[in-house]
Amino acid sequence: MKRFLCALAVSALTMASAQATTIGIGMSLFDDNYLNILRHAMENYAKTKGNVSVRSEDAQGDIARQQSQIDNFIASGVDAIVVMLVDADSSAAISAQAAAAGVPLVFVNMAPVNVDTLPAKQAFVGSDEVQAGLMQAQEVCKELKGKGNVVVIEGQLGTTGQRGRTQGIHEALSAPACKGIKIVEEQTGNWMRTPAMDLVTNWISAGIDFNAVLANNDEMALGAVQALKSSGRPMESVVIAGSDATKDALAAMKAGDLDITVFQNATEQGKGAIDAALKLAKNQETAKKTMIPFELVTKDNMDKFLNRN
Repeated sequence: MKRFLCALAVSALTMASAQATTIGIGMSLFDDNYLNILRHAMENYAKTKGNVSVRSEDAQGDIARQQSQIDNFIASGVDAIVVMLVDADSSAAISAQAAAAGVPLVFVNMAPVNVDTLPAKQAFVGSDEVQAGLMQAQEVCKELKGKGNVVVIEGQLGTTGQRGRTQGIHEALSAPACKGIKIVEEQTGNWMRTPAMDLVTNWISAGIDFNAVLANNDEMALGAVQALKSSGRPMESVVIAGSDATKDALAAMKAGDLDITVFQNATEQGKGAIDAALKLAKNQETAKKTMIPFELVTKDNMDKFLNRN
């Protein structure tokens, strides 16, 4: 009997040690092309790691909802949290939430405002958003031969993507070779296709003359494409540039509607975030900041990006 009870105890210990590591994934928005790719990349990669389970929550663009979801993750006893922020400025509060509870936290894609001073058991996995804006605008400048009027469609104000990519655009267009280019309009399209389409439609109706559209993401660039087509303006008369290299964007490039995008590697960001979360959950060392490089995509090299995400 004693041997039997001992065997049961060993079996119970073995089962306990084999329990799944649970990761809570807090997304800013499910209904976004790029973020959908990123979420699925994390969920699918976690399945390959063996005894790992994930719970994904949609903040629906609401900061308070996301903070409540983080609280729920902590209360339910998850082993680590990965969060794609609704707003960069909310990161300090979320960082403090996780730190106070002693739960490892990984920010993915959108850098927190405290990215260089993250507390113990916290990390960031993403890309340099300024680099994306620089690459995009430098290529637009090249296409326009350094002269012309351009409009800029920004992402949701306050996000690191909007801030960084717009900064990169301004830096690129201030270079001596691009000083003949003037930004004639610059407004937010909130990362979405329809608001960007409405924005460009209004600019066209107002008689604003532009030779290129620089959008902070592909969804807004595709909105600009729709607006131009509806207006009857020839697509070849305007350079359209986006960022992220989503499947929809690459299809539009293949059709001749989109000229430039910048590949953001959702798959590698997702894998990196899950790897960092698992290491932190096991008290293993991981880099505080992991940067996945952007890559310029044009009609000349687009084929190699078709199945990257």
